[in-house]
Amino acid sequence: MPLCGAIVNCFSDGEIQIEIEENVRAKDVFVVQSTCAPVNDNLVELLLMIDALKRASARLITAVIPYYGYARQDKKVAPRVPISAKLVADLLTTAGATRVITMDLHAGQIQGFFNIPVDNLYAAPVLLDYIKTKFHDNLVIVSPDAGGVERARAFAKRLDAGLAIVDKRRSAPNQAKAMELIGDVKDKTVIIQDDMIDTAGTITAAVNAIMDRGAKEVHACCAHAVLSGPAVDRLNESPVTSIVCTDTIPLNKKAATCKKITVLSISSLVGEAIIRSYAGDSVTSLFV
Repeated sequence: MPLCGAIVNCFSDGEIQIEIEENVRAKDVFVVQSTCAPVNDNLVELLLMIDALKRASARLITAVIPYYGYARQDKKVAPRVPISAKLVADLLTTAGATRVITMDLHAGQIQGFFNIPVDNLYAAPVLLDYIKTKFHDNLVIVSPDAGGVERARAFAKRLDAGLAIVDKRRSAPNQAKAMELIGDVKDKTVIIQDDMIDTAGTITAAVNAIMDRGAKEVHACCAHAVLSGPAVDRLNESPVTSIVCTDTIPLNKKAATCKKITVLSISSLVGEAIIRSYAGDSVTSLFV
């Protein structure tokens, strides 16, 4: 179906102006917006759009956020720091969202930050289908850190593959150093599985550690290709063979030129979730 008409403009000082061009009174409305770079502009644009729909008497407003920005700031890791993921949840609810559909939250507990229903989708079916067609025997799934072990184990189980873990120590935000590899990767085809690749420091450090242990080749897959800062340069210089991601975030210009990156579409998955949410059918059954 066609998109609803809307005007999104900026005043000369940067303020965002929103106007809905169609009647939405008593309608179920789905607003699709990833809060990726520029994060704050996209977030405010989403909030203003939701507020405009609420004031236009929409019956239900579902915020479809394929990439939920600020998700990494989901707890207090030091004194006097915000829990930004919770603040964003409060902003969305206050603006008027009645439901949220998102994908591969960095931490599952973020769903508990909302007092409205949240459907957390998974890119796994799309990524697994691709992996099954491209890779076959002698496969090992690697988690680049301890936090991603559960996700990597689920991949390994569905692919009937081995499992390994990189022991990563983080000295500062966006700075990671792979220290040790737990598991056997010698002469194996390795796939590093993570929820996102930001500056690519974690992935490239893990790739180097895995290659040092005698892996045949290393690939990486993720749901969210943030690819900020030096990410693309690091990937180009890294011995990683390929990177598979989804289109929850549009690739920036530099990333779009990287021949190692393959982008898979999650549009049918999100579309099916929207249909099921509207019809009152099970969304969970998409991933069983």
